[in-house]
Amino acid sequence: MNILIVYAHPEPQSLNGALKDFAVKRLEDAGHRVEVSDLYAMNWKPQIDSADNLAYVNDGPFNPAVDSRRAYEQGTQSQDIAAEQEKLAWADAVIFQFPLWWFSMPAIMKGWVERVYAYGFAYGVGEHSDSHWGDRYGEGNMAGKRAMLVVTTGGWESHYSARGINGPVDDLLFPIQHGVLYYPGFDVLPPLVFYRTGKTDEARFRQLCDTYGQRLDTLFSTPPIPYRQQNGGDYEIPALTLKEAFAEGQRGFGVHLKE
Repeated sequence: MNILIVYAHPEPQSLNGALKDFAVKRLEDAGHRVEVSDLYAMNWKPQIDSADNLAYVNDGPFNPAVDSRRAYEQGTQSQDIAAEQEKLAWADAVIFQFPLWWFSMPAIMKGWVERVYAYGFAYGVGEHSDSHWGDRYGEGNMAGKRAMLVVTTGGWESHYSARGINGPVDDLLFPIQHGVLYYPGFDVLPPLVFYRTGKTDEARFRQLCDTYGQRLDTLFSTPPIPYRQQNGGDYEIPALTLKEAFAEGQRGFGVHLKE
C-alpha cells in the first residue's frame, strides 16, 4: 500500500525524528511504499498568499478561497502545493506526526493544510442542495483513504484525561481529526499519543517503538472512529444540526459519534 507521512519537527535528532525513521523502516519492511513530507527539511512556506497562484491577477482584494479555486481549476498552483496534492492522491493512508505545541499541531503543519487543501481539491466539492450539503464529513476527495495522528507531548497522560487540567485529549484533537481529516473524507483512525516524552530513555524508546509498530502493522485493519456522516440522515440540512432523535439531551463533540 502507499503511505504518506506528513511530519513536522525542526530537529532530525529529536524523539520525533527517531520515531519517524522507525515508522518508515517498519512500513517499508512490511512491503509498503512510503513517502515523507518533512516540512521543516522542505522549508515549507506556511502562509497562504497570492504567490500560491502562478497566474495571480490582482483584480481586487485577495480572497484565499476564491484564488485557490482559480489556481486549482486552471492548473496554476505553485509547484510545492501541486506536489503535495499528488502525494495525497497517491496515498492509501496518511500519517500526520507532530509534537503537540500549544494544544495543536505546529504552525508549519497547519500551513501545509491551509495551502494544500485547495478549494475544489479538499473542500468546496459536491452538490449543495436542501438534501445534500456538499461532499464532506465522510465524503469528498479523500474518501476511501485512511488517516492517523501520531502525537507526542511532554504532559502526563492524566493531564489529558477526562478530568485533567489540559482537557480530554480526544476533545483537543477533535478539530484536527473531525475537521481537518474527516471533513474531506478520510477514515480517521484513533490517535496514537505518546506522553511524558521528555523522560524518554533507551528502554522507554523501545517501548514506544513497540507500541507504534503495532499500530503501523494494523494500519489497514484498525476500525476508524465512528463519526456520523453529514449526508447520512443524522443531520438537518441545510441547518447541519444533529436531529433530535440522536444523542437526545447531549451536547459537545461526543454527539458526532455514532452510538
